[in-house]
Amino acid sequence: MNKLKMHTINHTQQNISLIREMFPSCIVESIDNEGVLKLEVDFDQLRQELSESIVEGQQERYQLNWPGKREALLIANAPIAKTLRPCHEESVNFETTKNLFIEGDNLDGLKLLQEAYLGKVKVIYIDPPYNTGNDFIYDDDFSEGSEAFLMRSNQKDEKGNRLVSNKESNGRFHSDWLSMLYPRLKLARNLLKEDGVIFISIDDGELDNLKKLCDEVYGSENFIGIFVWKSRVSEDTRAINGLSTDHEYVVCYKNSGDMALRGVEKDLDKFKNPDNDPRGPWRSADMTGLATKDKRPNLHYQLINPGTGATYECPPKGWRFDASTMAKKITEKRVLWPSADNGRPRQKLFLDEMDSLFKNISSVIQDISTGDGTREVNALLGDGIFDFPKPSKLIERLIEQAADRHAIVVDFFAGSASTAEAVLRLNRTDGGTRKFVMIQLPAPCVKGSEADKSGYKTIADISKERIRRSGNRIISGTHHKDWNKDIGFRVLKVDSSNMADVYYAPDNLEKSSLDLFVENIKHDRTSDDLLFQVMLDWGVDLTLPIAKQSIQDKDVFFVDRNALAACFDKHGGVDEDFVKELATHQPLRVVFRDSGFKNSAVKINIEQIFKLLSPVTEVKYI
Repeated sequence: MNKLKMHTINHTQQNISLIREMFPSCIVESIDNEGVLKLEVDFDQLRQELSESIVEGQQERYQLNWPGKREALLIANAPIAKTLRPCHEESVNFETTKNLFIEGDNLDGLKLLQEAYLGKVKVIYIDPPYNTGNDFIYDDDFSEGSEAFLMRSNQKDEKGNRLVSNKESNGRFHSDWLSMLYPRLKLARNLLKEDGVIFISIDDGELDNLKKLCDEVYGSENFIGIFVWKSRVSEDTRAINGLSTDHEYVVCYKNSGDMALRGVEKDLDKFKNPDNDPRGPWRSADMTGLATKDKRPNLHYQLINPGTGATYECPPKGWRFDASTMAKKITEKRVLWPSADNGRPRQKLFLDEMDSLFKNISSVIQDISTGDGTREVNALLGDGIFDFPKPSKLIERLIEQAADRHAIVVDFFAGSASTAEAVLRLNRTDGGTRKFVMIQLPAPCVKGSEADKSGYKTIADISKERIRRSGNRIISGTHHKDWNKDIGFRVLKVDSSNMADVYYAPDNLEKSSLDLFVENIKHDRTSDDLLFQVMLDWGVDLTLPIAKQSIQDKDVFFVDRNALAACFDKHGGVDEDFVKELATHQPLRVVFRDSGFKNSAVKINIEQIFKLLSPVTEVKYI
């Protein structure tokens, strides 16, 4: 029997809990005057989360700290003017596949996915560099100074790749590694679903730092455990100290989502079943978002109760889910509608969703070895093409424990693409529709290496070819009768924005140069390029089917039939007749090219035409 509180709500602690939901790294432990441990806000860290410049503050606290941490946080939060450009010729089944391969720096890739994949990913697996003294080829500007200095001191090549090794003699040996990983983990957390899980492979060198780093990013209460993987079968006779290191680790955390009561804070008494829901006990949970409209426009919309027609205005920081996800929750009767007119809709959070993640799995994995991974890649690509690839069976085992049959799986250190093969194998076995998103930097293959001799220019080329060949091998064997046989992937490459500089800073353009910038889109960019940047900006799923139709002799792209319509005509052919015909398709969103309008009057009248013929349509132009 529990005691009554016998006091009113402690709003200070409630506010701290809200901050902890959004910024877990800003909550630290401290001791009060009576020697009692308590949680409080690290205001300097909170200021840094909300600042676009480096904030100076105290240097000593009970937390993981290192030189360059604030710069790394600044990098995580800073916007980028980049895009993803589709590459049809390197893709497999571009038009129908639900899988993605993103070629580019994973820091850029993660930032570009923030809109389209926010809160949608069930499992992330990564195998980051183990900090063994090899080069860091990620071009984060977080430690050595300005770009000019790096180029001048030959620490970067003309493409911006780092050329210096992170040797243990470097005083920042651990700091550089932490600064590389920190912003990537923070961005990855945004992609995870409320019950999402991240697995991180690591060895002894950075295990303790990785654990502290994940405690800060994901919250110590969301630590699941550490798998000890016996990665070697035979003794390592090269061991200098006589100790054969036959193991590695996989660190596992779950996402805190919007549930401050998760983990050690979970209070089972809050879960009831007053309406006899067959899904079991539940509690009311918040659905408000974490971002302003300029940051996440796809999360800002009115919510309508289909039963009563009552309209609920968008909260200041939007909803936690995009419109399509919210519609699914309404259909599943997971949305709780308020009885008062000034109330705010909430959602049902079921107790079953709080249950343990793993069933029938040991924390010690000893029947899969690194040699299995090597044999897989050698059989597909040839001997010596990729050093120490992770065995797909290891990743397959982790995914099948933590993800359902329809989950999205992300690996932003794709390497040899073992994760992609693991997803394809699982789908082949149980008929699932799991989707993968791989991100890999196109790091050049070492000159004279087996990969170089075999014609592979970059690691990304190896990744893509491994997926192609493993997919063909998997589909040729026996498989589940319900498998959709999706072995394809869309290749999207990180590149600079499609928009010219004048698009972002028109005030900086000299009047004498106006004639040079009548067009605000770079001359070498295609309509396909523009479409994917629009999809990114609007938070539209990047794997949705795309169809091209001709309407009055102008090409119009339709994404998922009517989720988005785009016309990038640049010859002034967009007139009112064309707009009226397009409006009959009633797209949810429509976008035009600024230079495509016949005249300014058409541009002004477009919104009124859609309000009359298709009031659900949101209209924009680039």
